Order: sequence, then C-alpha cells, then structure tokens
Amino acid sequence: MTHLTKAATITATLLSGFALSAPALAQDKVLRVGINTPEIKTLDPHRASATAEKGPMSWIFNGLVRFPPGSADPDALEPDLAESWTASEDGTEWIFTLKQGISFHGDWGVLTAEDVVYSLQRAKDPERSSFAAAYSAFETIEALDDHTVRIVLAHPVPGLLGLVSNYHGGQIISKAAAEASGDDFSKAPVGTGPFEFERYDTQQQVVFVAHEEYFRGAPKIDQIDYRLIQADASRELAFASEELDLIYGKREQRWVGRWQNEENTKVDLFWPAEFRTLHLNTAMAPLDDKRVRQAVAHAINVDEIVAFVGADVGPRGCSVVPTGYLGEDCSAGTYEYDPEAAKALLTEAGHPDGVTINAVVSSNNAQLPIMEVIQAQLAQSGITLDMQVVDHPTYHEMIRDDLSGATFYGAARFPVADSYLTEFYHSDAIVGTPTAITNFSHCDVADAAIDAAKVEGDPEVQKAHWAEAQRLIHEQVCSVPLFNLRQVWLRSADVDYGYELEGEMNLAPRITEMTDLTR
Repeated sequence: MTHLTKAATITATLLSGFALSAPALAQDKVLRVGINTPEIKTLDPHRASATAEKGPMSWIFNGLVRFPPGSADPDALEPDLAESWTASEDGTEWIFTLKQGISFHGDWGVLTAEDVVYSLQRAKDPERSSFAAAYSAFETIEALDDHTVRIVLAHPVPGLLGLVSNYHGGQIISKAAAEASGDDFSKAPVGTGPFEFERYDTQQQVVFVAHEEYFRGAPKIDQIDYRLIQADASRELAFASEELDLIYGKREQRWVGRWQNEENTKVDLFWPAEFRTLHLNTAMAPLDDKRVRQAVAHAINVDEIVAFVGADVGPRGCSVVPTGYLGEDCSAGTYEYDPEAAKALLTEAGHPDGVTINAVVSSNNAQLPIMEVIQAQLAQSGITLDMQVVDHPTYHEMIRDDLSGATFYGAARFPVADSYLTEFYHSDAIVGTPTAITNFSHCDVADAAIDAAKVEGDPEVQKAHWAEAQRLIHEQVCSVPLFNLRQVWLRSADVDYGYELEGEMNLAPRITEMTDLTR
C-alpha cells in the first residue's frame, strides 16, 4: 500500500498497548475490523443501541425477515428465518411460517417457534429491552406449532415487518441459552447468524468465528477480530500499515477525499444517515415565542453548513423526517436563510437588541464544529448562542433533563416516518416526563396526525396523516432540519463484501457468508 509514509513505524508505537491476536491457524481467513470505542458494554441484541454494538448484531443474529445485504430500504424486506407470512385484511393479525432445521450457535439446538415467541416477548419488555416502546401494540405473540408464530396487534402498525426484521428488537435469540445465561447473555450471545461469539478480551477486541452450520452456507471468512480502538489516528495508521482490513471512518469530506485518492482502498458511504436537527425548546424563554424560533430558523444557513460538512457525507434534509424514510414529505418547504427577516422578527417579538439562547453542546467532534458554525451564523442576526460544552455522556444526561434551549441531535431510526415523528415530536416523548424519549422541543401540535397514522390501514391515507404532521411541526418551528450524516467506513481492496453496500440498518458493513478476503 502507499497509504502514509512511515505509517508502519508510527502504528507500531501507537498500538504497542493493544493485544492484537494472530490468526488461529496460518491458513485461516481473519477479517480485522477497527471500531471507535474503548469497550463493548453489551452484545444483547435487545439492549445494543450504541453504534459500536449495533454492527456485530447483524453478524450474530437473524430476524423473521431481513433487509437484503447492502440495503436499508424497507420496501426490499425479504424472508430470513421465516419462509412466508400472511396478514389479516385489517393488518392486526400476522402469521409467520418458519424455515425448518436452522441451527443455533454451539450446542443450543435448532430454531423453533418458541424461540421466536420468547425473543419478541423479550423485545417488548422494558425490563429487558431498550426498544420496548416500538412493540407496545403487540397484544399476543404465540406459537401455533413448532414452526408457526401468530402475532395479534392492538391496531395496525406502520412498518410492522421492520419490527420483526434483523434490526433492534426483531433479532431472534435462543430461548434456552438466554434462560441458562440470565444476565450474562449480554456477554455470551447465541443466535443463528453466520458468525458466533467466541470471546471478549476486555477493552481490546471481540472475537467471532464462522458458524459452519449457517443455513445459507458456511462463511468464507473463518474469524472476525473486532478491535476496540477509540482514537481515529490509531485506527487509520493501523489500517495504513495493514494491521486492519476495515475501519470505522471519519465523517468529514476532506477525510473521505483523501482516502479516495489512495491506492488499494475503498471508502464506503452508505445509508441510513444520522439525521442532524437543531431542536428548539418551545417551553423555554425566549424560544417560547414562535417569532424567536422563526428568527432562529431564518438565521441559519443550512447550505453553508452542508458545504462545511461536505455534500457527499452530509446531504441536506428537506423535512423533520429524514431523507429516504417512508412517509417523508417536503411539501411544507424549508426555512429560507434571511438574516434581515430574522432581525425584524426579533424586533417584533420585543428584542430589538437581540436575544440569548442557551445550548448544551457535546465536545464530540461530530457535533461541536457544527454548533460553532451555527453560533457564528446566529450572531449575524443578533442571536447569541451561549454554548455549555460538556463531554458526550454528560450532554446526553443534560438534554434529557430538559436543560437545553437549543439541542443539536443526530439519530438514525427504522426508516418509516412514524418512528421519527413519535420519538421526536409526539407529546408523549417530551423530555422530563414519565414517558420521555427524545422530544427536546416540547412539540405537541402534531399528536392527532401522528396517532391517526398509527392506526390507519390505507397506506395512502397514512402518508397523508404523516404529511400533515410534518406541515404542523414545520409551521410551529419545533426544530430546524439540517443534514443527513451518512455512515463512513474504510476498507482494503482485499475485502469483498459479496454485495453492493448502499445501506445497512445496523450502521456497519454486514459481514455475511458471502464476504471474502482475497489477500
């Protein structure tokens, strides 16, 4: 490789503290992956929500249905553990017929309907799942026989198949293994996927090995070493010296451009993006005045922010619902950049000398630079953004304690409008309340439309409800949509995924039975 001069020497120094395991046997194909975290807290699919934890879930587990490898398109869902399914005319009863003879990892037997029932009941249990809210409409989940599962819903659920897909709570685990392990299941997960957990070397790496009895065929790769290297520079230099084959990249245009010009490397930019939004706290002065919120919206130059981030990495959004989600509607338009209009609105609101808005801001390099750009833009219209910069965990605590006037937040959810509208704009999700999720703006104007869409069986009428919700939220200026921050990974040309990577719901390239190493 021609990546970086003296890279090997520098890498040896930087990585001297890491225990990098060698392949078990010389002929083994070992894929070495570098991720930006110092530790893995859980490998339980019903708890794994951090980016570094989500990726391996797609290697270990399957769902009843799946996004095809390389896709995050909900319209492309296909059979996975289920071979077929039917739904009642009103969409409230679903029956799934399972494929037979699918082996769990290790000595945990074959998949049955009881494993599916156990997994989905676990997914809807807030004591055992981080995704329970999404399954609240699941009234009953039962096994009709060893290979048939029936799900009865309280009402039709938008994107129901997404909830039983290979993503978040839809991932199916071994009932016997989970009951035997108890709380330790998060440290020794058992699924049906192409790779099985072998061991976790604390704060160093997680090792996965091929599941030779995988129902789609034995993987071409024998082992995955998932190495925990938080520092961007250390991961890059390890990649440059061929210590790593695949790494989590920096979501910056200049970084992407530099590596695209290197030989024998490939930069993967894929969906879903983490949608960046500035949420405005409508319950906190001076943002409790709609005219002040309008002034903020007119004072932000989104095109300038996109240019700063880079159009390939951070394409602009057009609605409070992220780009590409089913139900996204841009008919309400965007807020026009107009500093003079912003000043006039502030004067009309009784603030001719400007206003000050407080914002809790993460020191994370994916957030702070953007907020500094926004701070400078707002200043041109007489709006002072008083930023309290804290570490990322503290930022999450403070914004959930409702301590921020303007909250910059990025998230990827299941790509259906309901998931974003419910979590960020329904009054049940307002931070600081018993049912809080991530409604930082205290927005409550679209509840009726959001709720109507949840129970609507006609897809076109459902989309109309979602469009109405987006229009109301836009008019109320609950937030300023900014841009989509796409996933960025860097790989050696020796890594062949076995498919074209356009999207991956678990935010990391999926390593499947088709993935190969040509070195």
